[in-house]
Amino acid sequence: MPLRITAAGEFAGYASVFNVRDDAGDIVLPGAFARSLKRNGMHAVRMLWQHDVSRPIGVWQEIREDNRGLFVRGRLALNSAAGHEAAELVKAGAVDGLSIGFRTVRASRDHLRKARLLHEVELWEISLVTFPMLRSARIHTLDRLARAGHRALPATRMSPARGRNRLPHLHPTH
Repeated sequence: MPLRITAAGEFAGYASVFNVRDDAGDIVLPGAFARSLKRNGMHAVRMLWQHDVSRPIGVWQEIREDNRGLFVRGRLALNSAAGHEAAELVKAGAVDGLSIGFRTVRASRDHLRKARLLHEVELWEISLVTFPMLRSARIHTLDRLARAGHRALPATRMSPARGRNRLPHLHPTH
């Protein structure tokens, strides 16, 4: 089986892909995350298990928009029960979905595609999930990311997490 996660619990993938309609009828547009990430920083974005705010499972080491979508790189907290469980399920291939939890800031309707176009969102969390609403929001194999030109998963030094203590009502859709 291709490697999706390192022994240290690091993984990478796309939490959202631009211009693709998800199962809820949302289409995220390029630039939708830019203001939120600039204003709050990536450390305010929590890594959760199945959108459960009581189950943080790790930390994000990199979150950025590229031409494809919202690229993420994270590290599971292997010494926690939830982080260890998530790592084992990813290793087994049982879980590989990613999903965003956000508040809509600016959106419009595309009646032709029967979709809501998300121009700007406030990104609150990104979860590992069994069934993502956006089917292409997945943890990718590390060799696939390397072929696509992404860096290998080096150790990254992080600053302490900043942000809110409580999350608002989330709209997990991807």
